[in-house]
Amino acid sequence: MRTHDEAVARLRRLDACAVSDAMDQLGLAGAARGLGAVSIRAKVCGKVRTVRLGVGRPAAEKPRHLGTTAITASGPGEVIVIEQSSGVEAGSWGGILTLAAKLKGVEGVISEGLVRDVDEAVQHQFPIYARGATVRTARGRIVELANQVEIVVGGVHVQPGDYVIADGSGVVFIPGAHAAAVLEAAENIAQKEALMAKDLLAGAAVTEVMGANYEHMLAAKAKEGTK
Repeated sequence: MRTHDEAVARLRRLDACAVSDAMDQLGLAGAARGLGAVSIRAKVCGKVRTVRLGVGRPAAEKPRHLGTTAITASGPGEVIVIEQSSGVEAGSWGGILTLAAKLKGVEGVISEGLVRDVDEAVQHQFPIYARGATVRTARGRIVELANQVEIVVGGVHVQPGDYVIADGSGVVFIPGAHAAAVLEAAENIAQKEALMAKDLLAGAAVTEVMGANYEHMLAAKAKEGTK
């Protein structure tokens, strides 16, 4: 059962492109670069829980397997977001973690790094967005350094409690402090595009529908927001 979070519920009705356009309109950076679906092509929306991996000594005196702290603390409406930018080729996520996260109701995983056991994620219908896949284990290569800290994913600085949406077009992070404004702008954009589609289906010419009003839509809305 999913917990109620109004922002997450509203995100589920949008797509990543509308959210990215809204971020542009508001002058915010959030579109991640170079990440794509590596398991199933399904939309992921939720509040961010962060994990930082890398080379070094584990933060805890009694180290736990990477990812398990985040899974234990997570649940419905949350997305586990991982930074593994050490340059070491190793899985930042794997099959047993996928099953555990699925059982906890976690919405999905987004990794700045590579992941393992992709076929298991497909079998469990669990969405993962990442740099790509690898067979190489994390054991002896990388460790978990921190949880719930600022990380960088796809060139975007991500904080715990931010929001994220990912779909076939890409991944967009929304700063928690700006979530309300971004959602409102994205909903307005989606509504306008739905009306445009309706006009096309009614026989309007694409040159008319994709005319000056559309080209200046973001700029016009941004100007309105300054009034």
